[in-house]
Amino acid sequence: MKILLAVDGSPYTQKMLTYLATHDATLGDSMKYTAITVCPEVPPRARAALGKTTVDQYYAEEGQKILDPVVKFLDKHGVKADTELKVGHAGDAIAKFAEEGQFDLIIMGTQGVSALSKLVMGSVSTKVLAQCSVPVLLIR
Repeated sequence: MKILLAVDGSPYTQKMLTYLATHDATLGDSMKYTAITVCPEVPPRARAALGKTTVDQYYAEEGQKILDPVVKFLDKHGVKADTELKVGHAGDAIAKFAEEGQFDLIIMGTQGVSALSKLVMGSVSTKVLAQCSVPVLLIR
């Protein structure tokens, strides 16, 4: 089973990882894990002023800040995971990657915001659910 772990470094990511570690059905030898994080895109004017190399380095550093602790946590529990860093809107990027990678399940933490908050701000988990045919397990 291919499982995509959507992570953002928030306390909700930590809750999701804790859930995985305490539920034997989600961690196992028959599972193949990929942890994905998505960096928001640098605005075009800033990107032009900073240059491609600087912006690419920024994305890599920000991604590693989020992915390294996840990989370390999983290693501690005997789980090997691939990592993936995307740039753009998190909901769009996660849904697209999950579909293209033919994952069997997406697991992600969620804040559990109100309907009004979702209407005003949007929600990564809501966007993934709406755009993706891959089953999603939300941990709150």
